[in-house]
Amino acid sequence: MVTSNQYDINAIRKEARQLVKRGIVSRKQPIYTLCQCIPAREWIGVECELERNDFLLRDRIIDLLSGEDWLDE
Repeated sequence: MVTSNQYDINAIRKEARQLVKRGIVSRKQPIYTLCQCIPAREWIGVECELERNDFLLRDRIIDLLSGEDWLDE
């Protein structure tokens, strides 16, 4: 989980990737869906980091996960 004072875009992407992998959120859902999984006191910092990196809360989670590795299984 993203911890307070650690609002690095890579940490947010990692957390989102784990939530998708566990089936808690879908790649097709908007980024603001992540606020249900991140403590409210930390969400404002996450939101600011997303904005600094040109992400809108209405963008899809798949946009945040750019560069995902796809494996044939």
